[in-house]
Amino acid sequence: MLLSTEPARAEIIEAHKKVKKFVHYTPTFSSKTLNAILGCKIFFKCENFQKTGSFKFRGAINALLSISKYEWKKGVATHSSGNHGAALALAARTKRIPAYIVMPRTISPIKKIAVEAYGGKIIYCEPTLASREETLAKVVAERGATFVHPYDNYSVIAGQATCAKEIFEEIQGLDFVLAPVGGGGLLSGTALSKKFFAPDVKIIGTEPKGADDASRSFRDGTIHPSIDPHTICDGLLAQLSEKTFDIIRKNVDDIIPASEESIISAMRMIWERLKIIVEPSAAVPLAVVLENRKKFINKKLAIIITGGNVDLTKLPWQ
Repeated sequence: MLLSTEPARAEIIEAHKKVKKFVHYTPTFSSKTLNAILGCKIFFKCENFQKTGSFKFRGAINALLSISKYEWKKGVATHSSGNHGAALALAARTKRIPAYIVMPRTISPIKKIAVEAYGGKIIYCEPTLASREETLAKVVAERGATFVHPYDNYSVIAGQATCAKEIFEEIQGLDFVLAPVGGGGLLSGTALSKKFFAPDVKIIGTEPKGADDASRSFRDGTIHPSIDPHTICDGLLAQLSEKTFDIIRKNVDDIIPASEESIISAMRMIWERLKIIVEPSAAVPLAVVLENRKKFINKKLAIIITGGNVDLTKLPWQ
């Protein structure tokens, strides 16, 4: 059964036990050169090496494992512009059940190919939130599929919390953990893991200045909608939900935006220094460190590299 209330400590531990058989235990990298340049010690949790190339698989598989076998027969459904759709499609394929993914007609061919490769059935909609929701409602009504929201779902949040849980088990004495925030599934899960497993660590959300609705929401104590965002970080265009915002405002220490220029510099720095592929959204935490060096000087940080799904023909420095 999908969780109906905010995940407790025991439920995150249980989620971790359930997903361990399906997810990769992703590595943590560090770079002496980057540490010297920035004057702090950074550990990168590399979820770009996770199945489907992003942390999203954790939440998707935990949600799928939380519904009944009777519900499995009718499949699962969601709306997605990319990573969550691919993650839910692969999660469904592990149990040989249908996955219906509502995607905008304008979706990039790369993301379409990924969803189809994992066995997802794509249903196209217009590139508006209203069209997404209307099309999804029709799919759910016709198929009887269980809707698995990309982030406004406590079982998804519990699954995302397992990433930070692994960080806290592996690395002691952290001062900060930094994670990107769009809809808030990862950041709220990270904040809950801090609450239960490492209460002295400060959690910092990070986002582009051109899509800074989360930092404004955090500052004002009310959800600001994401209206006409402008950023290369296409994975961070969603706005916070009631579930994610409630957890974030109670357990996150700050949300800091970064400029597009710093995001591109950080992305390139990770590619060159760590020798790994990361997407723009995953570079935002390092961009925040670049712009706020005094805040992090001599500190011990963990950064969650959220994904590595990037169109290699459209790199931002080309």
